[in-house]
This record gives sequence, C-alpha cells and structure tokens, in this order.
Amino acid sequence: MNELDYEKAVNSLYEGLYRFAFSLAGNADDASELTQETFARLLVKGGQLRDQSKVKGWLFTTLYRIYLGWKRRETSLPHYEIESVEAELPPITPDMVDKLENEAVSQSLLEVDERYRVPLALFYFENHSYAEIAEMLDIPIGTLMSRLSRGKELMRKSLIAKSVGAERKIISINQPRQKESSNNE
Repeated sequence: MNELDYEKAVNSLYEGLYRFAFSLAGNADDASELTQETFARLLVKGGQLRDQSKVKGWLFTTLYRIYLGWKRRETSLPHYEIESVEAELPPITPDMVDKLENEAVSQSLLEVDERYRVPLALFYFENHSYAEIAEMLDIPIGTLMSRLSRGKELMRKSLIAKSVGAERKIISINQPRQKESSNNE
C-alpha cells in the first residue's frame, strides 16, 4: 500500500472506524486508541492486501480483533489510562462529534451485551452486509440475523424505558403544584 492509498483510507474511513471502536469500548480514549492501532497495522501490513477494494473490511475486522485481544488481556494485565499519550492522538473535531448518534441511542447501544452490540454497530452504523459481518465475526449468517433481531429488541426496550422515564420527569416538572386547602371558597 503506497502513501496516497494509506492517506485516502485514513481520510475516508477514520470516522466510521472510530464510531465502531466507540461502540465497542464505550469511551473516547479507548476508541481513539483502537482506531489508531488499526491504522498503524494497516501501515505495517497494508502491502499484504491483495485486493485494495477490501481495505474497509480488513480495517473493521482488524479493529474488532484488536478489541478482542484487549478483552483477553484485561484479565491478566492492569489497564492504564492513556492520558499520558493523549497529545499523540488525533483531535476529535466538532464535525466528528456531530456525526455520532444521539446520546440516548449511543447509551442504549452500550447497555446491550457485546454479542448483540457488535453486529448492530457494524450493520446499522457502518452499513456492512450480512455476509461481511458474518465473515468478520466468524459466525453463520443465521446466527448473525438472530443476534441482530435480539439486539434490536433489547435496544427498543431500553429506549422505551428511557423515553418513559424522561416523559415522567417532564410531566412532573411542568405540572403546577396544587395548594392543599381546607377552606371551601
């Protein structure tokens, strides 16, 4: 992979990879680190890609595998905050933040178990096909479709619960307090 192809991949795929990383990690620091590590691997191993048109799938698969490696190591190694290397990460621009889904949807997605969250993020946020996702996650398409269906239902329930809770707050705030009076006027 030459320098122009690498730059093109970074410019066109960074935001999508970051969103996917955020849906996995649940915080901006880890999402940035996952994304950076993925692009670093592309820089080192990009020359091994036979078909440059498959770079997007390779990047998403690589990011997911890096994330799984992190999860495996969490049990045996302590986690360090990346505040000490924060200056080395690319800045997150207001445009990037604006493109992230609204807070309620993002929070609901993070509350869904990982086995449902990952396929949902890849399908709905990154527009991968069933076949691409099944290949990335190394699961049968039927299993993928089942997980998408179950994940959508779990998110729907979570969003409804959040919506009902918010409506109750709004109603209680907007209702005028009635004075209790023992006198009949």
